[in-house]
Amino acid sequence: MLIIKREYLTRVKKKSFIIMTFLGPLLMAGLMLVPIWLAIKDKDIQRIEVIDETGTFINQFEDTSELQFKHEFRSIQDAKAKLFDEVYTSILHIQGEPNAPEVTMYYKKQPGFSTVNNIENTIEDVIRNIEFQQKFNITKEQIAAIDPNISVKPISINSEGKEESKNIAISTALGFGGAILIYFFIFMFGVQVMRGVIEEKTSRIVEIIISSVKPFQLMMGKIIGIALVGLTQFLLWAVLTGIIYTIIMSAFSLNDVQVEPSQAQQLMQSANPNLAMENPFQDVIDGFKTLPLVQIFVSFIFYFIAGYLLYGALLAAVGSAVDSEADTQQFMLPITIPLIFSFVVAQTVMENPDGTMAFWLSMVPLTSPVIMMVRIPFGGVETWELLLSMTILVLGFLGATWVAGRIYRTGILMYGKKVSYKELWKWLFYKG
Repeated sequence: MLIIKREYLTRVKKKSFIIMTFLGPLLMAGLMLVPIWLAIKDKDIQRIEVIDETGTFINQFEDTSELQFKHEFRSIQDAKAKLFDEVYTSILHIQGEPNAPEVTMYYKKQPGFSTVNNIENTIEDVIRNIEFQQKFNITKEQIAAIDPNISVKPISINSEGKEESKNIAISTALGFGGAILIYFFIFMFGVQVMRGVIEEKTSRIVEIIISSVKPFQLMMGKIIGIALVGLTQFLLWAVLTGIIYTIIMSAFSLNDVQVEPSQAQQLMQSANPNLAMENPFQDVIDGFKTLPLVQIFVSFIFYFIAGYLLYGALLAAVGSAVDSEADTQQFMLPITIPLIFSFVVAQTVMENPDGTMAFWLSMVPLTSPVIMMVRIPFGGVETWELLLSMTILVLGFLGATWVAGRIYRTGILMYGKKVSYKELWKWLFYKG
């Protein structure tokens, strides 16, 4: 307890901890709000001159809040010569056959992907309508009248026959978000444990400390103390980020940065054309209601802590086996590869959360903290699977702690010797 108290208080009193505790939420709130603000405020209008030599696409391009089209009846050479003397940002030149035109865009200001995509879609729609009219005598209005709008509603059925609708987008975002937090927490604070051990070892302070406590107590005190520092900072970040986000959004809504309902609907429809537009946010609210939020929260806290303890113990052993941080790379790689691998395959797991690979990776202690958090929001994890994964992770932590303790007690007092894997293997079976 004395070691835990010392590790906790010395770190939370540091200026770097205090600064990052307040700076972190500002950065996170900024990451969420700045893209929204830029999307709303940075509306640079593109004025496009259309020179249509085919005569097919005149008045077919619709103006938007960011695009303005104007048809001019002059030569392309004249338009290019006067481009920098006029208000147009680009010239859209259409020539050739009406059903297979050659389209070129000359610009003095780089058009965005959405601008080019808008033009391509418009031209394709016009050609498609012409083809339908000429070959099948079907008008544009008739096509629109029969255009289907299908949206698949996923509904899970459990073994008891109970049905539950699922919002896959929300499950994906929640699972991936939880996995990212666990991934970075383990890396950030696990490395702090390793650095702390190296610092005490190189300064020879540890020689005085272990005269009063056992090496295993010193290692566990350091791991738990830094874990509490991490949890403290994480909780403060969550609370402060929510407060800052609410304040800034309120300030935006009171000033000129407002999103009209129609704008919100357009943004959501561009992301998902099949989304019902009567109440675009109702699906999000209903989606959260169908999620096992209590199970997600409890599991997140468990894997958040247990995953850190597992990797923290292993990284503490690495810190005790070397004399400087530069020497840690050869030992860190085998430890961090499973964590990196689990993050890389998270996308594949989300595509098939109940698959064989997802199941086994959620059972292996070194990958389960990330993979299980990806699977749980999709609702296909049985209670026995979750309990089994947690049990194996706890056993894995105990086993890793035993291994780390054996390495720690020998390596913490060893200086000036390059340690190999063969040497570490010997340390595991030293008696005493």
